[in-house]
Amino acid sequence: MHKLLNAIRRRWLLLLISGIVPATLFFILKPRNLPKLVSYPHPAEGYASAARRAENFGVQGKKLMNPLCRLEMMSHKRKTSRAVILVHGYTSCPQQFHELGKRFFELGDNVLIAPLPHHGLAYRLTEDQARLGAEELAAYADEVVDIARGLGDRVVMIGISAGGVTTAWAAQYRSDIDLAVIISPAFGFKEIPVPLTAAVMNMYSLLPDSWSWWDENLKENVPPAYAYPRYSRRALTEILRLGFVVEQAAGKHPPAAKKIVMVFNPNDGSISNERTLQIVERWKAQQATVDSFTFDASLNLGHDIIDPNQPDQKVDIVYPKLIELCGGE
Repeated sequence: MHKLLNAIRRRWLLLLISGIVPATLFFILKPRNLPKLVSYPHPAEGYASAARRAENFGVQGKKLMNPLCRLEMMSHKRKTSRAVILVHGYTSCPQQFHELGKRFFELGDNVLIAPLPHHGLAYRLTEDQARLGAEELAAYADEVVDIARGLGDRVVMIGISAGGVTTAWAAQYRSDIDLAVIISPAFGFKEIPVPLTAAVMNMYSLLPDSWSWWDENLKENVPPAYAYPRYSRRALTEILRLGFVVEQAAGKHPPAAKKIVMVFNPNDGSISNERTLQIVERWKAQQATVDSFTFDASLNLGHDIIDPNQPDQKVDIVYPKLIELCGGE
């Protein structure tokens, strides 16, 4: 009888463990607490309306901002055939896209470069960036697309890194985007194995926030002088949240944008190209029009391929290719 009871206990213990482990893994590895982010389009009715909304957008927090990081609208003072939205990366600001924006402007486009929420402040060590939320990024995307609708007959939206995830969300929900060019989006980070991305996001959403320098040696002296020299893990978590929102929606219905181009950099040491490919495959499974372009590995491009003030840039190669992907002239 004693042996029988021990055997029963072992069997129940085995069943208990075999049930708990899968349930725990399911809970940990599945993205938790994702917001329900729905687009609320309210497009500008014509150029004058768009210009007013851009001016109002740029007024918010203007006194506290680095002048280089305020909203920039390169305008031909009328509605053009194409409007281009440029969305900078996390801890950077509109200055990152200034030179590329000038190229599009010279081609005849109206160009809008607006700072992401909590970005562009003159005090580079501000902790305000830690307040960044996935909901804010979605609202930002809606607003810049709304403004661009009054600036051009066609709308092109280009974003990099966190700006790439923001552009992807807009592409998923806004049918008035003619082309979305998504550059090295931060759907995941290279140092995190893809299957653990959700688990890490879940963990850091519960832990107290922590900070790291982009460069442990230079710390607050890291260039460029208009970008934040450190990052908040809580803010990175919010960028991942928005990415998972895009992924879930992509599994249910095709993106609303007419066309998407995903731009890959095989030397990117910051984001996970493998994770990006998962989103691309979901879109393709929905019969979406998604093209991909990969810069040659021999170029040894860094994560930020846009800002000419970053070291070892190759904008003479990158800019013409991005303009070509947008249809050139």
